[in-house]
Amino acid sequence: MSDERFDDQEQQGDQRAEEPDGEARLAEPAAWSREVTVPSGAVSLAGTLTLPERARGLVLFAHGSGSSRFSPRNRFVAGELHVARLGTLLIDLLTPEEEAIDRRTGALRFDVGLLAERLVGATGWLREQPETRHLRIGYFGASTGAAAALVAAAQLPSTVRAVVSRGGRPDLARDALRRVRAPTLLIVGELDTPVIPLNEAALAALPGEKRLEIVPGATHLFEEPGALEAVARLARDWFVRYLPAGGVD
Repeated sequence: MSDERFDDQEQQGDQRAEEPDGEARLAEPAAWSREVTVPSGAVSLAGTLTLPERARGLVLFAHGSGSSRFSPRNRFVAGELHVARLGTLLIDLLTPEEEAIDRRTGALRFDVGLLAERLVGATGWLREQPETRHLRIGYFGASTGAAAALVAAAQLPSTVRAVVSRGGRPDLARDALRRVRAPTLLIVGELDTPVIPLNEAALAALPGEKRLEIVPGATHLFEEPGALEAVARLARDWFVRYLPAGGVD
């Protein structure tokens, strides 16, 4: 699959996606949510920070190419994490000016080094905030955002405690894969045939605890009935396992 085709799928999917209406979700615990501005290097990034009461970890979302923090798929997964008392930070990895350039050129959405640098900066910001500095941090990366999450996790081995990739392009993380120490879950749709071998190769390269989960009957965007719910459950269980209560070391 070419990068351009992959990108178009993710962006068009965001434009038409709605929250799945499959099995009922348990009510989310009491939580507060606010819009935040996150400094990262020379820029400031817009994000949405949500913390349930007695949060036992925090997951930073790295959205896919052409997407944003308002991605319905990522927000659905975030809601499942809130039920499990995991906080979330959904963040735009490009500034509005950069997004305008990227819409014209497509030059930035595959700049994994830049996106990983932004994630590292956002992680540092979380470690400085009174509400979040005691929480262990995980990354949830979608499509090309998964590569950025893996590169950032390789740079922060003592900080990032778990990584989940949804329909990801871990091949774009290249040599960084061999330096990832965080337990990593790769989730791919059964019918996303071009991406499956990329994830299988990444699984072989990852040195630590790792798992590949293939969701039956799902395509790249997990739009089939029950597919995104399966992703949310898998991600929730992975983070609950590796982001326990008790804070940072």
